[in-house]
Amino acid sequence: METTKKTSKVQLWTSYILQGLVVLMFLMGAIMNLLQTEEAITGATAMGYPKESVFYLGIVLLIGTLLYAFPKTVIFGAIILTGWLGGAVATHVIHKDPMFNIIFPVIFGIVLWLSILLRNKNLKALLSN
Repeated sequence: METTKKTSKVQLWTSYILQGLVVLMFLMGAIMNLLQTEEAITGATAMGYPKESVFYLGIVLLIGTLLYAFPKTVIFGAIILTGWLGGAVATHVIHKDPMFNIIFPVIFGIVLWLSILLRNKNLKALLSN
């Protein structure tokens, strides 16, 4: 017989705070890309991405972030954002960047999924098997 524990208020609020921080960080990046700020273009071209791709990268990031922000689509958004973070890791590895630059997207991805895990019974059940 399996017992299901109700998510505590602390876990629930912690998950929402973590999710909010992730959403804010990604929204900031998406908006910078969509507005094609000098910082976004400089950063992207320094990493080998063409200037013309910055706007489209912003669209992908915005879509993933918006999907992640809403409860019904949070998992789908998390999958898109995990792909985004994987691309960030690969880009930093290719450019032989410092270890912090490589590890930060991994940590960010863990926080992204932890925010869901703290309140999603289905994800908890999937990982407990």
